Amino acid sequence: MNATVYTAETAEDRETALAAVEKAVLDGRTAVIPTDTVYGIAADAFSRGGVQQLLNAKGRSRRMPPPVLIADASVLPGLADDLSADAEALAEAFWPGALTLIVYSQPSLNWDLGETHGTVALRVPNDDLTREILRRTGPLAVSSANRTGQNAATTAQEAAEQLGDRVELIVDGGIRPLGRAAETPSAEAAPSTIIDATGERPVVVRAGALDLDELRKVAPRLVTREELEREEPASDEASPSVRGPGEGPKASEAQPGSVEESLVGGPRTGAPDQARSVDQLRTRETAEGQKRRARKAQTRPLGVEEARSLLFPSPGDERS
Repeated sequence: MNATVYTAETAEDRETALAAVEKAVLDGRTAVIPTDTVYGIAADAFSRGGVQQLLNAKGRSRRMPPPVLIADASVLPGLADDLSADAEALAEAFWPGALTLIVYSQPSLNWDLGETHGTVALRVPNDDLTREILRRTGPLAVSSANRTGQNAATTAQEAAEQLGDRVELIVDGGIRPLGRAAETPSAEAAPSTIIDATGERPVVVRAGALDLDELRKVAPRLVTREELEREEPASDEASPSVRGPGEGPKASEAQPGSVEESLVGGPRTGAPDQARSVDQLRTRETAEGQKRRARKAQTRPLGVEEARSLLFPSPGDERS
């Protein structure tokens, strides 16, 4: 398969590209689209086959689930469950923008993004073209457009070189991030900042484009994984499973050969390019969070059309 490249330079070109992406992803196929940070490979978040094609194209397993891009923060309650006040404040302050929030997924949603353990990583990109695509398609599973182990594509040409034989189409939206000088190496493009908002305190699990001090102005309790680990006494490291309700999240060490090690390159020695490949990494679950998910384990999943109806209340909204 050789991907068709669509430009978006004129209004006519833009409409042609939008229609092609909409048809491809809603038919369960994949496309490369520009985002505000880097180019991403996209699939319908409600299509298990599409998500699997995305993972196959990147050379990833289901243990490395992709985040989900949404057009507007207003659909957040329909996708996320038990949102914390910190998560809501961060979304309000930094969306649209380079902030990915890991939250509990609504248990009724019938989607399969991989081994997410009841969570989903959500983001509203700060790019008009990307959000116009999302308004047509609904939530998209989107991971950086690159083969695992290589730098994320910041131009359509770079995406074509890595994924041109593995995706349906590529939308050329120019160099990314927007405003980046052409002479700036692609490897220096900052990814989104990822925050795990499933615990008692929000935890930065990947530093990215957003400044930590600015984030803390909105969520003063925000900590980094490193700060959280330094707070834990050595005795707790020896028995990490012994934690009571309200004791907060515990950032687990990446064990050799574990999923965490594959995401961040190990607990202490991960290289920058490996760290940037993280799509979703969660800190240790709280005891209360585990009980909450157990209580909801028997909830009947919604079908795809029912799930879409939550996000698009009237027929015209899905295409608006």
